Amino acid sequence: MKGYVVCMWEKINSEEKLKEYALKATSAAEKYSGKFLIRGGRNRTNEGINSPRTTVLEFPNYHTAIEFYDSPEYQEALEVIRGHAVRHHQIVEGS
Repeated sequence: MKGYVVCMWEKINSEEKLKEYALKATSAAEKYSGKFLIRGGRNRTNEGINSPRTTVLEFPNYHTAIEFYDSPEYQEALEVIRGHAVRHHQIVEGS
């Protein structure tokens, strides 16, 4: 089964840091065969918190999605955005 990284952004305090994070995160995702299915775009909140951004990445399997998140490359990207955004981040197995 495939692995998915789902990120619901609750608050983004710095668009500049978001851009820097996105470059590093994209590079890390490519290294682990990640494919962006959703990366921002228009959205409508029907229930729950209003999210300014949603990101969904697809990986070949759940284990690879975990490897991506735990990788030094992605951890470096996280350091860029830390303190500049509030988000909910999950790794989910699915078809």
